[in-house]
Amino acid sequence: MIERLVTVVPVAPVLPPESTQQAVGYPSLFLLVALGALVPVVPTGAVVSSAAVVAFHQTSPLALLFVFLVASFAAFLGDLALYWLGQRGVRSRGGSRWLASLRGRVTPEHLVHAQERLESHQVPVLVLSRLVPAGRIPVMLACLLAGMPLRRFARGDLPACLAWAATYQLIGILGGSLFPEPWQGVVAAVGLTVLVSAIPALWRRLRGERRHKVPPAGPGGGKHA
Repeated sequence: MIERLVTVVPVAPVLPPESTQQAVGYPSLFLLVALGALVPVVPTGAVVSSAAVVAFHQTSPLALLFVFLVASFAAFLGDLALYWLGQRGVRSRGGSRWLASLRGRVTPEHLVHAQERLESHQVPVLVLSRLVPAGRIPVMLACLLAGMPLRRFARGDLPACLAWAATYQLIGILGGSLFPEPWQGVVAAVGLTVLVSAIPALWRRLRGERRHKVPPAGPGGGKHA
């Protein structure tokens, strides 16, 4: 009697080698972050966090360093390009579509607040504006309207981009360390990034609702005879 041996081989997704991932991933990371700095269509924080998750699971000891350097450099160049385009609009009599786009993305209240902070603390405000979601454009517009030279803006924006890349890379490392599979870490990192981005907007909305609920004080401090 001849026995037939049946061997069941589990089918697993075949990932490309790390060299291929890096050759495609780093240029893609650079383009997405630089594009996201120019136009608000790419969630650059989630992109950096996802790239950090993939780098965390690679064997190369320099993978995370390369993600940090590429993301920082791309964000810096994107900011400088957007600021230069905005300067052309400020100097032009008719303005430009880039300057109009920046104005359209900033409310008058946020612009006034950014201008007040910029007058007292320039470099710290630039750094914080990169870390706070939706805080970069108001501060950049305030710098443009104040006539800040491109070189001075670059000196303040460089540490801001470094701090921004490090922050979102840490979020990715946290997500990657919690799960064994890279795709699970990517999902967790994107979720954390979305949560971090939503907290300031939720806080501003709650503050606005509280202000509307407070009744205006009447004559005599709100006391009626």
